[in-house]
Amino acid sequence: MSPLEVMLNALYLAPGVSGGPETYLRGLAPALATEYPELRLSVATTRSGAAALAADGWRDFARLLPLPCEDGQRLRRQLAEQLLLPRAARRERVDLVHSLASIAPLVVGTRSVVTLHDVTFLTERTFGTVTNWGMSLLVKAAARNADALIAVTAAARDEICETLGVAPERFTVIHHGHSPARPVDPEAVSELRDRYELAGARVALCVAAKRPHKNQALLIRALELFDPDVVVVLAGHAEPYERELRSLAAELGVEERVRFVGYLPADELDAMWSLASCATFPTLAEGFGIPVLEALARGVPVAASDLPVLREVGGRLVHYFDPRDPGSCARAVHDALTDTQTARLGPQHAAGFSWRAAARATYGTYERALAAGHAR
Repeated sequence: MSPLEVMLNALYLAPGVSGGPETYLRGLAPALATEYPELRLSVATTRSGAAALAADGWRDFARLLPLPCEDGQRLRRQLAEQLLLPRAARRERVDLVHSLASIAPLVVGTRSVVTLHDVTFLTERTFGTVTNWGMSLLVKAAARNADALIAVTAAARDEICETLGVAPERFTVIHHGHSPARPVDPEAVSELRDRYELAGARVALCVAAKRPHKNQALLIRALELFDPDVVVVLAGHAEPYERELRSLAAELGVEERVRFVGYLPADELDAMWSLASCATFPTLAEGFGIPVLEALARGVPVAASDLPVLREVGGRLVHYFDPRDPGSCARAVHDALTDTQTARLGPQHAAGFSWRAAARATYGTYERALAAGHAR
């Protein structure tokens, strides 16, 4: 039997901006290559995405296929995804295309697997009206046409099924893994503490792009209820919503206790985690919630929105709050700051989520999609 040829559709990749889907790609693909050395893997992505992956050594285990588009170029990306990617799949003679971020070619020309992360764009304020409408059409088409579907949590699957009218049995639920904590250079930690004026503060760290559904405004509204030595650090890609957050902090007179930090590369994020007294995740909707798992893996206590998806990921260790109630948030953050068990139990909990396990389950989904296709 000839080796399986799989193309990963990563045309959403804007390095440092893509958030969870980029983490998914960077966790899953190397794990697939490690678990299945015979697998022939290719990655169709943006020009900037291919350059970033090449710089990180991905050519050692995958063919990189840069297509002439970037994520922000909507028309060019759609043309690349709908026309050039299927052409590349035929040229490379792949057995299957796995689209990693909810959108796929309408006609793939081969077997198709799609990971549907969530339907947040339909339930919360995330993108503009036109973008939401276009995404709705494409996601529904991807769900309808795929040979197999992957959801990253059971809670997300249930919401997707209810919103899009997809049968639950079409999905395989495959949890994300997490990146293991790496040794942190004390000098890097000291430099980061000085750069953001964190000396003497207890840091409540929120790692998320500044988007309305991530709901960082709740932390700003709750800040006056936090102990006076607590500083909120908002680390993540700056989008237009950050202007609202800055205005709100100034209006409430708490701007000196908020640090607006942009995207942090992996080594700096590791250093920031080591400065965190707790993690906060006030999101209104989510598909998985990788920062919750990353915090627990490092033994950092977590206060997070009381959502089914986050309970599925964080279990009993997380201190949950109503994401629309500043008082509830303040109480959960206080509990997280005084938490003494997560340092011991968090890494053990996070160990139950691995990219190796995700790779094995994903490969099994590929096999089922191929079998279903041959049975037709």
